[in-house]
Amino acid sequence: MTLTATLVTVSAQTKRLLGGDISLLPSYEQQGTVYKDFDGKPVRLLPFLKQQGWNTIRVRLFVEPQNAPEDHKGEGVCQDLDYVIKFSRQIKKAGLKLMLDFHYSDTWADPGKQFTPNRWKDCDSAALTDSVYAYTRASLLAMKRAGVEPELIQVGNEITNGMLWPTGRLSTEKQWDVLCGLLKAGCRACREVCTKAQIIIHTEKAGDWDITKSYYQHLRRHGVDYDIIGLSYYPMWHGSIPNLGENLKRLNWLFPDKPVMIVETAAYYSHENDHWAKPDQYSEFYPINVEGQTQFTRELVAELQKHHNVTGLFWWFPEENASGKEVTKGWLNRGLFDNHTGQVLPAMREFGQFR
Repeated sequence: MTLTATLVTVSAQTKRLLGGDISLLPSYEQQGTVYKDFDGKPVRLLPFLKQQGWNTIRVRLFVEPQNAPEDHKGEGVCQDLDYVIKFSRQIKKAGLKLMLDFHYSDTWADPGKQFTPNRWKDCDSAALTDSVYAYTRASLLAMKRAGVEPELIQVGNEITNGMLWPTGRLSTEKQWDVLCGLLKAGCRACREVCTKAQIIIHTEKAGDWDITKSYYQHLRRHGVDYDIIGLSYYPMWHGSIPNLGENLKRLNWLFPDKPVMIVETAAYYSHENDHWAKPDQYSEFYPINVEGQTQFTRELVAELQKHHNVTGLFWWFPEENASGKEVTKGWLNRGLFDNHTGQVLPAMREFGQFR
């Protein structure tokens, strides 16, 4: 191992972050949703999560979510800048760090959709790059003025296939110039406004080494200025935990100066009221029940603890809780609270072992 890699290893042990993307919590709280601890007693969620060892909360930011399709709004797309600033004040008051996730879209940005915001739909690549810079800078300045400067910033969300389609879509090798120009613009704004923040570039092919390697090699060749490799890892889409472990080793060898964070993970505990999955779907590695979710979490944490380059672990949508008034249409059943009772699930204990 090189000296550089050794230094990353040592520092990683003292800076391990644990948390989740709980962007919809204010909406649940507005509806009076009750969260319960392991004994079934009501708790305030942010202090409870801190008691479980969480030290960082991830929050997504859309450009103009009022322009999102109605079905996406029903899935939780509502986080505009005003929403994010108000929620970030709660996060900071609770003594937790903040990870800001720029979606650069009016709606969900993920491998299958990276829709350009309505306000930028007529921009060419040069104007779009300027818009990314100006929007990122303005958003961060507003947060800084409000006293909620993020400690970590994602420039894009699950952008293996590019972002701001069609302009920034990776359909040809030449499109790397366009995508990296967009990323550089966002990263530059982050460096200028939030000088101490760490920048994350987030992709979602954690199980595919060739794609992951090629992606971050392209960023290196194009000189994109960022700090952390962010990965999504879901067992139902990205393969086994041992395969993930091999790819984490390879990332440490090839990018010894870049810590890695699993910025999204989750596993099913049920398919009840799930509009997107069939009864036995995604059970290749773990049964679709509470015990299966717990086993997955235990095994994932055990694997990640072997890799000193892995400095963060975040659960996606752990706050899902359908025990009260309706907040979302349909249930995903991948959160860390029972949708019937609102009581925390056993996987929470296993998750906390990462730190």
